[in-house]
Amino acid sequence: MLSALAADHVQRPRNLGPLPDAQYGVSGEPGEGPWVEIWVRLDGSLIVNAAYRTHGCPSSIASASMVCDLIRGRPVELALRLEPGDLLTLLGELPPGKSHFARMAVEAMNMAVKGDSNAL
Repeated sequence: MLSALAADHVQRPRNLGPLPDAQYGVSGEPGEGPWVEIWVRLDGSLIVNAAYRTHGCPSSIASASMVCDLIRGRPVELALRLEPGDLLTLLGELPPGKSHFARMAVEAMNMAVKGDSNAL
């Protein structure tokens, strides 16, 4: 069962991507099993916008959307400190067997923030 906060991210979609002219990161392979894509738009070292796309599992939606909320308006340095355990704590945990989506969301965000991938 999802926490109230996680369920809110699923029931009221926000932060949906793609985000044009933004840096891109992905965890997993879109169209091949679980995946999370994150886009970030930077102004210097500040994250001014963030968006995600995922395969549609409620836990992946909640994780990716929450990451976008957490990093928007924050310095890159602070965003890179986010750990999957932090995300799980803030979301109020995810159903059994779904905690890997927090790791995937953070991994995709890190890749995007670092500029390790090209935007699609």
